[in-house]
Amino acid sequence: MYTTIQKWGNSQAVRLPKAILEMAQLNENDRVELKVQEGNLIIIPVKKHKTLQERIAEYKGDYKCGEWDTGEPTGNEVL
Repeated sequence: MYTTIQKWGNSQAVRLPKAILEMAQLNENDRVELKVQEGNLIIIPVKKHKTLQERIAEYKGDYKCGEWDTGEPTGNEVL
């Protein structure tokens, strides 16, 4: 797919087609990092950190904690 660099105010801009954004799983206002590597412009999505509330909302209650064996003592551990 091809596009054109166009003037946007005092800057230059590239419009990203909807199909490209969908394939890259990007949305409007997502943060990205721009890099130039070996003469190529690379757009890298910045991963959004989830809040505690978002993590709790995703929890399905399927985690079961348990004990684990760390092996026999090998030094001066206090038992």
